[in-house]
Amino acid sequence: MFNSVKPRTQRKQRYTAPLSARKAMMHVHLSKDLRAKLGITRRSMQIRKGDKVRLRVGTDAGKVGNVMRADYHRLRLYIEGFVNKTARGVEKLKPIQPANVEIIDGDFANKDRAEIIARGKRTTKASSQKTNTPSAPAQMTAPASGAAPNAKTN
Repeated sequence: MFNSVKPRTQRKQRYTAPLSARKAMMHVHLSKDLRAKLGITRRSMQIRKGDKVRLRVGTDAGKVGNVMRADYHRLRLYIEGFVNKTARGVEKLKPIQPANVEIIDGDFANKDRAEIIARGKRTTKASSQKTNTPSAPAQMTAPASGAAPNAKTN
């Protein structure tokens, strides 16, 4: 991610990163079913409010919920149904790291996301061969004497 291998430098870079870099850190895995449905090979995409996600790790692994808030400053997600109780008994949304969830459904008709999906569409070998074939194939002409073109004759 960054140039240094020192853990403290990595942490400092994350904590002091500009918002443009933090948005890149909020990319979340797409489920295999969703990738097959969209027909893309891209493995991750930026998370947005309203996306339906599944928790991948922890005691709540496998549970599904909608993203209520994506906090780009703290690099956390707040998902409907995942709550902590405070000392006074008030339920608050639990902050979850983006690496621990995967997108299983969302609004991919949005203009920005549609462009991303269009860039990552799978191409089959047949369709890629049709587009890459030249319209008029160039033919190499062999010399009449049968000798190689660059060969010197003595």
